Amino acid sequence: MTLRLYDTATRSVRDFVPGESGKVAVYLCGLTLQAPPHIGHLRSGVNYDILRRWLTAEGYQVTFVRNLTDIDDKILVKAEEQGRPFWSIAYANEQILSESYRQLNVLPPTYEPRATGHIPEMHELIAKLIADGHAYPALDGSGDVYFDVLSWPAYGSLSNQSPEDMQSAGDAPDRGKRDPRDFALWKGAKPGEPSDAYWPSPWGRGRPGWHIECSAMCWRYLGAEFDIHGGGLDLTFPHHENELAQSRAAGLPFARYWVHHGLLSIGGAKMGKSLGNTLDLAYVASLGVRPVELRYYYAAAHYRSRIDYSEEALREAATAYRRIEGFVQRAVERVGAGLLGELPAAFVAAMDDDLNTSAALAVLHEVVRDGNTALTGGEDVTVRTALAATRAMLDILGLDPLDPAWNAGGQADDLRDVVDSLVALALEQRAQARSRKDWAAADAVRDQLKQAGVVVEDTPQGPRWTIGEQKI
Repeated sequence: MTLRLYDTATRSVRDFVPGESGKVAVYLCGLTLQAPPHIGHLRSGVNYDILRRWLTAEGYQVTFVRNLTDIDDKILVKAEEQGRPFWSIAYANEQILSESYRQLNVLPPTYEPRATGHIPEMHELIAKLIADGHAYPALDGSGDVYFDVLSWPAYGSLSNQSPEDMQSAGDAPDRGKRDPRDFALWKGAKPGEPSDAYWPSPWGRGRPGWHIECSAMCWRYLGAEFDIHGGGLDLTFPHHENELAQSRAAGLPFARYWVHHGLLSIGGAKMGKSLGNTLDLAYVASLGVRPVELRYYYAAAHYRSRIDYSEEALREAATAYRRIEGFVQRAVERVGAGLLGELPAAFVAAMDDDLNTSAALAVLHEVVRDGNTALTGGEDVTVRTALAATRAMLDILGLDPLDPAWNAGGQADDLRDVVDSLVALALEQRAQARSRKDWAAADAVRDQLKQAGVVVEDTPQGPRWTIGEQKI
């Protein structure tokens, strides 16, 4: 079965055919670095990491570019509020973002360019657009340069709307524009803004508009045409619409497929700093939910669906992952870790069907159930087969509990060693109580462990424990 992806441009699920056989070029719109990332931002990283892993599993050589917007109106506002250089704020948030992605086992991109590193490419594109009649310098002396929306007849095709129904771009005063819908390619220096937030240009000292940066970086790292452009559904308009228009107007074929992911909302509203409703990894950790369990929570929903965050749903996802993890741990104790096995056909079909991770996880849970049954029955051959298939599926999803990324050392491993010792001591006390037939004392130890989130299972090989549903 051929991989099929929903393409926003055609509003249909299409067979994926890369421009160059055996290779795939992907560009993902990364974050604007005015603030640390929240779990809505991080969903994007996990969704496209799964896409990347699946493309790699299907034999493609993947070039994956994820940009960083480190110069922007929002960042400059933060700089003024905090009395710090804009680049200091951007870099600090970039470091937090990188660490968050590391904790979620998101693979590093092939390239992660910053907007401020690609001013020459932006100038080149802007100059070409002006020469071809698709852009113009403002006549008000501001130093702004605008894209002429009405010069591009296909404008609005990506977001499926007509220019006649659009309002002002809102990115600069309308006085310098020929049409309020025109958007800024270059923003001239303004009084009162930071003196270090500008670059020289043929149109005067200034800085790039938001949209031109991505066109320039796509062109620089992936060429005139590339395979997949990704980002959140909220970027379809105006950001991606503007990217597409200016790139095509400059003679670049640009993206062959537009793949957008759904948003993560809270209480029905989009999670965002401006609304004050954001949650970060530290908050999730305070609930007793590990990064691997948050990643499972993301993967359990189809990438195009909206996730309406609730603590209950997050805890349910954590419990579901712990069942999988428990099987892997028990199976490894029984038959050893072994090698990754073949992917079940139903799992492959689900992933090829527009990355249907929810259906893929249903296949995984079925294999885990069969594996647990085989463990109970002492059927080691079946256990080994189920473990190999389970780990192969988890590897695609970035969720294999045996992946070193989830056991990277540090305080978490130190704490696990302490927990191992304490639980072993409690189990020894329980064993002594059972040996003297003090069943009440033995049950009390077991119940106290359960209250702490440790589930004890008596097996023919002796008691074993796992982290179950924690009482938090």
